[in-house]
Amino acid sequence: MTDLLVPMVAGLAYRIGNLDKPDARKVHSTPIPRLGGIAMFLGVSASLAVLELLVPGRLFPLDGPLQGVFVGATLTFFLGVADDLHPLPAKIKFACQIAIASIAFFLGVRIEFLSNPLTGGIWLLPISLALPLTAFWLVGVTNCINLIDGLDGLAAGISIIAATTIGLIAWQTNQLISSIVAVALVGSAIGFLRYNFNPARIFMGDSGSLFLGFSLAAISVVGVLKLIATAALVLPVLILGVPIFDTAFAILRRLWKHKPIFSPDKGHLHHRLLGIGLSQKKVVVLIYGVSLSFCGLAMLLVKVTGAVTVLLSSLLILTWGIWNLVRSWKESKN
Repeated sequence: MTDLLVPMVAGLAYRIGNLDKPDARKVHSTPIPRLGGIAMFLGVSASLAVLELLVPGRLFPLDGPLQGVFVGATLTFFLGVADDLHPLPAKIKFACQIAIASIAFFLGVRIEFLSNPLTGGIWLLPISLALPLTAFWLVGVTNCINLIDGLDGLAAGISIIAATTIGLIAWQTNQLISSIVAVALVGSAIGFLRYNFNPARIFMGDSGSLFLGFSLAAISVVGVLKLIATAALVLPVLILGVPIFDTAFAILRRLWKHKPIFSPDKGHLHHRLLGIGLSQKKVVVLIYGVSLSFCGLAMLLVKVTGAVTVLLSSLLILTWGIWNLVRSWKESKN
């Protein structure tokens, strides 16, 4: 469905003049239509609506946490559309995201406990901790996907890899609904990627990146973080490792340079790889490979328990973190 809708959405963007124009920070050289997120949102919605019609009330009970996923993702999508049409101040957008995350929390998308990787037990969280932690995760991942959407096909491809991994883990652990939503996201993103891979004919815009980001964050809460397993605490971080770490070090880089954390720059991982002479396609494929490595480890950790889980995940995160810190330090010296 998304594949069929993209050309129509592109035509609409051209008619209303909603084009992403080149500037010093961007890597494309010609105006490209935005609003591709509309096609993805409609594609996911149509897929899930058909499933609900085929099996009414059984796959998507209205009183379950998926209600929070759907409501939150829909509100986030419309926030993205509004930002694509009339750019919103960063603080306003951030405040809206916090409000949407809070709504999703009270509709069932919540981090209610954390698994203790050392003892195998769980820490039950009071609402005073569960609400801010859930909001931090939902808003954080939403913006991570938004910020990594800097090259043709990058955000869509990473989202496909992450959603596939979440879907597989959810399926293996009998989280059927989460796996179905993940499959719908994968199908929609694949349909969009056909038009978005270099050279891109359309961009997803904030409507797409924010929608994908929130959806991935929410289904990871419902389908992965609710696992009572030693690996549950680190799985979502590994699955979404590339955008999470890229965003974290972008914030550190800006603080280091005494710049606002919302200010754009060309210090992201994909910009740095372009700077050493790689083509857009090579950079995107390379980052796909890194993302696949993170997700492969996440799949492995589902089967591994105890201290090995902590050791493997800690080593990977530490290595990635040190590399990014060195990169940020070198950049600050330039």
